Amino acid sequence: MQPQWVPTEADIAQARVTDFAKFVEARTGVVAPDYRTLWQWSVDDLAGFWHAIWDYFELGEIAGEVLASAEMPGARWFPGTKLNYADQVVRQARTDRPAIVHAREDGSLRELSWAELIDGTAAFARTLRSLGVRAGDRVAGFLPNIPEAVIAFLATASIGAVWSACGQDYSPKAALDRLGQLEPTVLVTADGYHFAGKAHDKRADIAELQAGLGSLKATVAISQLGLDVPNALGWDEAATNTDGALIETVPVDFDHPLWIVFSSGTTGLPKGIMHGHGGVVLEHLKAVGLQSDIGPDDTFFWYTSPSWMMWNFQVSGLLTGATIVCYDGSPTHPELDSLWRIAAQTGATVFGTSPGYVLACIKAGKVPRAEHDLSALRTVGISGSAFPASSALWLGENAGEHVQVSSLSGGTDVVSAFVGGVRTVPAWPGELSAPYLGTALDAFDENGKPVRGEVGELVITKPMPSMPVRFWNDPDGKRYHDAYFDTFPGVWRHGDWITITEHGSTLVHGRSDSTLNRHGIRMGSADIYQSVEQLPEITESLVIGAEQPDGGYWMPLFVVLAPGADLTDELKDRIKATIRAEVSPRHVPDEILVAPGIPHTRTGKKLEIPIKKLVQGADPARVVERSAVDDPALLDWYAAVRPAARA
Repeated sequence: MQPQWVPTEADIAQARVTDFAKFVEARTGVVAPDYRTLWQWSVDDLAGFWHAIWDYFELGEIAGEVLASAEMPGARWFPGTKLNYADQVVRQARTDRPAIVHAREDGSLRELSWAELIDGTAAFARTLRSLGVRAGDRVAGFLPNIPEAVIAFLATASIGAVWSACGQDYSPKAALDRLGQLEPTVLVTADGYHFAGKAHDKRADIAELQAGLGSLKATVAISQLGLDVPNALGWDEAATNTDGALIETVPVDFDHPLWIVFSSGTTGLPKGIMHGHGGVVLEHLKAVGLQSDIGPDDTFFWYTSPSWMMWNFQVSGLLTGATIVCYDGSPTHPELDSLWRIAAQTGATVFGTSPGYVLACIKAGKVPRAEHDLSALRTVGISGSAFPASSALWLGENAGEHVQVSSLSGGTDVVSAFVGGVRTVPAWPGELSAPYLGTALDAFDENGKPVRGEVGELVITKPMPSMPVRFWNDPDGKRYHDAYFDTFPGVWRHGDWITITEHGSTLVHGRSDSTLNRHGIRMGSADIYQSVEQLPEITESLVIGAEQPDGGYWMPLFVVLAPGADLTDELKDRIKATIRAEVSPRHVPDEILVAPGIPHTRTGKKLEIPIKKLVQGADPARVVERSAVDDPALLDWYAAVRPAARA
């Protein structure tokens, strides 16, 4: 397969990763004529690489060793070295560009200057201190994706407290399942938000959170709808710097908790995953600054919410001096191409979205470059699920001249990516260009042996600084160990099927814990989704493989039809023929069933394993936590599904 995007000589020369390679050569004598050589050095000499990242981004003095222990789990990074995430943002302050642009559904833009960002952070940090918040205490956010959420996070970090948030699309129960574990001292929230042309009043939900969070000392409410939130301090009072006080940060240990992000929580109480200040600063400077090539002249817009790790990732654009774009509205309102409109309005140079959004644009015939001025756009990032080759080719042709399509894959677990695009490496349709620097990515067979050109488990064989410090309420580390290190001792098993190609790129096939296994042949569900969902009659699909009591194996494909479409015999035959031709005959489903919808986690992941258990007859109450699902009513429909021969 030929690459769809190839870097020019100018791309390579101007890329920040090229400048970093020169920096490495000057200090170590290591010559890296290409990215692959640089990556190999970065994983062969972890301490040397991360020391170089630290110095390249001028993070200050290092107290001692870089990597005192490389054992996983339990690697010890930069013991004795202190820093604060907020300091690294503050030092990027400037006057010629805004720090944040807030885009709204109605097309309006609000700019927040660096001075306003820092003044607001200083003022809110002082308010937190006055409310009794100390280093190590938790501050919880129940917020839309607005600039005030960024200020609240930075203020929390600046005093050594720990931030954790979820979006206001979460029900009170779902929010309490997460934030309630943390016993937060302060709740930061908003009276509501606008989405799909409607105002959503969240005051009743806030009251339920206040009642359920017995540890709260105070609530701070941001006005988005002009409503009064009872028993709350107003944001303007809490975050206005009336006397010009400077921000006062607390230097903390490298592994001091910065934030807590959560697993999906579909099969139990969500796991609180804790990351440290130092690990996030280093990983995000590398991932945002070098891999994504984002710097002081860039505008970084990723469609996300505070519930998803991409919010944390985008905020770290501030670490590089870039302008970030916050958007709290619908991606498809008032028009399907609303995200492209915002990218054009804000002059986004790097824009991130999902495979589903791109596919919706394809089916609707929306051609971004024909309808919007995307002349500033350099890269379109894709995350959330596997990205089909057909969608990647369409995006490369229709996003703009020489726009790089950069699909990436990683996770909340490391709040970053393991593999993705880089400005100096070609992009192949449907493939992720290269492993990230400092990421010892490999594919293992079931015996723990590396494989190439065939499907294997995604593993990380050496530590990364942004691996979790620990899980919340996991004093002996057992849950953390069992989540990643139980299969291959001392090696991080992520739970994805991948193929590493002969040219070093990676194909992602889907979750290995939801593997389809027909006649002993393992298959990834993503391959089926990529082929089926390109058909105009299919909006979305879900496939499972369910072992039956008689020893049989049932592999149904659930499809959501486009408006006006019917599942005729002709369409069934076309679906099967498409899978047979584009994937393999072994992937052809036993039955094709029309579903009223596909249930997802709150961050957009399809619920393959819970649905498999439901159709096998498991008790829904034991299989899935309904509050963690975007449309819980769908679970009842799936629980009633059985194979045609057994119905």
